[in-house]
Amino acid sequence: MRRNYDLDSVLDVAAAEFNRRGYDGTSMGDLAHALGISKSSIYHHVSSKEALLGLALDRALTALFAVLEETGSRHGRARDRLEHVLRRSVEVLDAELPFVTLLLRVRGNTHTERDALERRREFDRRVTGLVTRAIEEGDLRADLDPALVTRLLFGTVNSLVEWYRPDLGAGDEVADTLIAVMLGGLERP
Repeated sequence: MRRNYDLDSVLDVAAAEFNRRGYDGTSMGDLAHALGISKSSIYHHVSSKEALLGLALDRALTALFAVLEETGSRHGRARDRLEHVLRRSVEVLDAELPFVTLLLRVRGNTHTERDALERRREFDRRVTGLVTRAIEEGDLRADLDPALVTRLLFGTVNSLVEWYRPDLGAGDEVADTLIAVMLGGLERP
């Protein structure tokens, strides 16, 4: 029996297959097989495999950039805004795990991947600005490089894709622990 899929369903399967097989190792035939539909049915939704990759990466990036626009990320002391960004980034990872995992695995082999990497760098620059401001406000240690702090903070957040599973239901505990350990170690005594 042939199933109908909307674009979100196709994206869900594409992200899972790209993560499982690697983007380069996944063909449109593989995606069609996993979906139980024909390749031409996929082309009804997207023009190419790279277009699917772009939509999947955009889903993760849009969610992460939306965090930076939230009130908690824009108002108040920089340390508190940074905490909000960290907490919400863990929540985004929890909600969009296959898409964030895919984002973290791209290496810049295609135009789409290079664009995604540039957007990730822009996210990092904006978070580094928050870290810098928190240092200037006297809430974080001044003896540490803000860009390195940002890389370490988000290296920790990003490592969750390797072991965290949303079905465990511990996203809040993970965020609380990450903030206690990471920000606690960065705060001025």
